[in-house]
Amino acid sequence: MKKTLSLLLIICFFVSNCAFAITDKKVREKKKETPKVTAVKNKFEYINVEWWAKFNDENLNKYIQLAVNNNYDLKMATIAVEEYYQGIKIQRAQELPMVSAGFSPSFVSNRGFENFRMDRDQTMYAVPIIVSYEADIFLKNHDKTKSAKKKYEISLTDERASYISIVSAVGSLYFSIVKLNKLIENQENIVNCRKEIADLMDLSNREGLVSTFETVRATESYILGNSALTEYKKQREYLLNKLAVLIGMSPEDCENIEISDYDSINFDGVIPEEISSEVIVNRPDYIRSEKMLEKAGIDVRVAKKEFLPTIPIFGALVFNSDRFGSIFTTSNALWAVGGSVLASLYTGGAKRANLKIKKAEFERLLNNYKKTNLTAIQEVNDALASVKYDTKKLDDNLKNEELENKAFELTQLKYNEGVSSKLDLMQRQENLLNVNQLVISEKMNCYLDYIGLYKATGAKI
Repeated sequence: MKKTLSLLLIICFFVSNCAFAITDKKVREKKKETPKVTAVKNKFEYINVEWWAKFNDENLNKYIQLAVNNNYDLKMATIAVEEYYQGIKIQRAQELPMVSAGFSPSFVSNRGFENFRMDRDQTMYAVPIIVSYEADIFLKNHDKTKSAKKKYEISLTDERASYISIVSAVGSLYFSIVKLNKLIENQENIVNCRKEIADLMDLSNREGLVSTFETVRATESYILGNSALTEYKKQREYLLNKLAVLIGMSPEDCENIEISDYDSINFDGVIPEEISSEVIVNRPDYIRSEKMLEKAGIDVRVAKKEFLPTIPIFGALVFNSDRFGSIFTTSNALWAVGGSVLASLYTGGAKRANLKIKKAEFERLLNNYKKTNLTAIQEVNDALASVKYDTKKLDDNLKNEELENKAFELTQLKYNEGVSSKLDLMQRQENLLNVNQLVISEKMNCYLDYIGLYKATGAKI
């Protein structure tokens, strides 16, 4: 019995290692030293939390954390990574021997057969143990495993891209809501101002000091101001609903989302004027296109090896006895070891067509890789340009706001001295409030540009 089990173990060891002993050296020689994409347990590593902290906004940080923990798109991206990881295990199993065993009882009788004589009816017990293995002499299955690993690495870059995209969306929505809150507050002041101007115009018109046309224009301006206020409120509600979904909250509870005041937010980070090319090659889409190209190269190699023969090896050990207690004895054992070489003689051109498809896919992905490189440079340059010119626009509007403040103070002084009318004062105040609207928009647009640059650099800003 011990000799038989030892023989079976030797068969399994031989079958599982014969090909690897031949090709191990080749595998080491062909192994390419490339940066590995590894999974991270703490998903906050994807999003560069330190950069978001530079906005000094606790509410923003809270919603980013909620999005990382609760967003359903991110959960699906993480599950997809696990699926591809298990795919590696499935493919790797093709490189290992398959061992199966069974139990087969049977009843044998000679009743009804005159030419067959047995001393008695018999119950037979059989236990077959079969080992099968495809000798991977040409490394075809090994290359398929490498291809599966590339799929897994691609899924990791997709996961990272999803986290960066979702967090960027949360930040953009949050600052857009901050902007709308301030615009609504300022627009309410504009509407009140225009209402007072319209009333003064109407009073002046009755006294014959201004024309009816000017009065109508003032009323129209008041109505348009109300309409703009309504539009701002509608946009804010839309954005609150979207933000609620991103952080895993029901839109019905969007009114419970706390938004910091516009004046309390202050970014104390440094936005670079230039971006190193090393940042571009670390973008998720760049790494993804590179990994897809590497996978396509492996798939071409596999398609070529499909023309080579396969070498299946098998081993079998069968225990067979008419008594259950004496099954596992050497006298009741039968074993065999064998193998073959199988080659496809005719497949209707399927293998050749498959090779051409894989080559075409490689060429397509090569062009996609080049395009991704150019697109990455373009997006980073666009983001830098947006930061540069929107900052300049903000500076110009701040200067204009300062001038309007001085003009309003001067008009207010004249009004207090009785030199200027109340109507002149209100019109000057409206001009100041309109400039304030521009400053609010441009400041928040700069923050949105910062987020655009953050996303364009793959969170490596």
